[in-house]
Amino acid sequence: MYQLSPNIEILFTEAGEHPDRVRAAAAAGFDAVEMWGTSTVDVEQLAAALQETGVSLTSVLAEPRTNFALPWETLDAFFEGLERGIEHAQRLGCPRIVLGSGVGFPGQKRVQNLARLVEVFSEAVQRTEGSGVKLILEPVNTRVDHPGALTDRTVDAVTVARGVGSDSFGILYDMYHSITEGEDPATELANAAGLVDYVQIADVPGRGEPGSGGLDWTAQLGVLRASGYAGPIGLEFFPTISSEESVKHIREVAANA
Repeated sequence: MYQLSPNIEILFTEAGEHPDRVRAAAAAGFDAVEMWGTSTVDVEQLAAALQETGVSLTSVLAEPRTNFALPWETLDAFFEGLERGIEHAQRLGCPRIVLGSGVGFPGQKRVQNLARLVEVFSEAVQRTEGSGVKLILEPVNTRVDHPGALTDRTVDAVTVARGVGSDSFGILYDMYHSITEGEDPATELANAAGLVDYVQIADVPGRGEPGSGGLDWTAQLGVLRASGYAGPIGLEFFPTISSEESVKHIREVAANA
């Protein structure tokens, strides 16, 4: 059975602030949650809620979101934010930080941009060595949600991860983004073998809860299992019904996956 990790930025929001969302998720029977950034959250109160409930935090986002847009920009903001993010992740017991590619460096071809990302993220790995926190790159779709994003295909994230070549660097495979981009999960997961450190899901179309769109979740989780992935699954969907109701279908499917 897969460990399901609801995203408390968009699920259990009716409970109040982040610490109370952790408690609400625990009360609903979850032993893990994920979230976006930590810069606007009281980290100590959140840590207390995690410890109180025994819930683990499976992922947080790097802040500011990587946006390498101008060739004359320094990377100071990215590395300073990453340092703070590592400190917060350690305090919260979170094993991974999710990186974004931004839009890339203008005037350069894709292959040049990806090579530059390898350089940047290799330095990031060196700077965070020994922290116990893994860095993972997330490719996101440009068709609906993230127009202009550089790593809009899983193969691009795989290229960067192989270029970095570190056990402390991997990729986040988001099934919603991948399918929205027109990819076949079985093909992409096979190509990314050994690099996928985390998975997120939402239904397609609409990015709602599993069961609200057109995907066969028994089949999709079967594909995921066949790929060898056995880690947590982040529930990063926008519920069309209550949080507790929205997770029922995927919990039933995951119980037998």
